[in-house]
Amino acid sequence: MQLREAGPEDADALTDCEEVAYGTGLAHVFGDLPWPREGIWRRWVAELADPGVTTLVVDDSGGRILGFATYDDQVLRHLGVVPERWGSGLAGRLHDEVLRRRGAQPIRLWVLEENTRARRFYARRGWIEDGRRSISEWPPHPVEVGYSKR
Repeated sequence: MQLREAGPEDADALTDCEEVAYGTGLAHVFGDLPWPREGIWRRWVAELADPGVTTLVVDDSGGRILGFATYDDQVLRHLGVVPERWGSGLAGRLHDEVLRRRGAQPIRLWVLEENTRARRFYARRGWIEDGRRSISEWPPHPVEVGYSKR
């Protein structure tokens, strides 16, 4: 496995990885709604082109993206791992690399309220729910809760 920074050429593979990870892990939230592939892909294209945003990926030996972590100077924007790698430590490796690269700077994130797996993951790593709440842009527009880490 290789940890590297993603580039614009990774938009399709990141969209695929996110679809598998979130489609499995968040099926209880999004149900049978169609995956918003075009919108997710456009978001990846924009983020990969933004010099203020970094996306780390872990590839397998065949170049398939197994996990990703995206961050900027204030927010951990995305963290996901394909289901067959859940429990392997890959998410922790990506998370820890983001924090290592950022140093001691405070950071925030949003997580779906109903994503108990992710919420436990962040709580174990010292993230604190900070009282922020928002509504997701993706149907059925579930509630997101904010977390902070100093």
